[in-house]
Amino acid sequence: MQISIHLATPDEASRIAAMAVALTGEIMERTGTRHFNVNLLETTALCRRLMKAGSYIALVASEGAEPLGYAGLCESHALYTEGTFGIIQEFYVVSAARSAGVGAALLDGARTHGRSIGWKRLELCTPPLPDFERTLAFYERNGFEVTGGRKMKALL
Repeated sequence: MQISIHLATPDEASRIAAMAVALTGEIMERTGTRHFNVNLLETTALCRRLMKAGSYIALVASEGAEPLGYAGLCESHALYTEGTFGIIQEFYVVSAARSAGVGAALLDGARTHGRSIGWKRLELCTPPLPDFERTLAFYERNGFEVTGGRKMKALL
């Protein structure tokens, strides 16, 4: 498999949104909980708007013209990270391309991109455990370490 990674443009918002909908759908199906309220039309518009504003970065893995996965990134700042860092907000590989090096290539692309713009580190939150233990193991094999805590939210 010949995998290429590129920085997506806002014109690719519909492809990225379709993968985001698939990702959230898979999480909800596996956990039996409606964690998200995502639909393709609104997600496409939001993706395009955030990318145009420069507040959302998407790296796309593909083979030829066929998208195989994506990593949605954003920039953040914190004292504990000693400055600017990146967050992998979404990470998805189509099921037919899993265990074929696509995910590792996306993570390498995220590291390369982050280094090029001065990020000190990458952070991410896994999908719910124990349902996604394999996902946690994948990230650990690719150099991420558990830092503790749980992801929490409060709606505003």
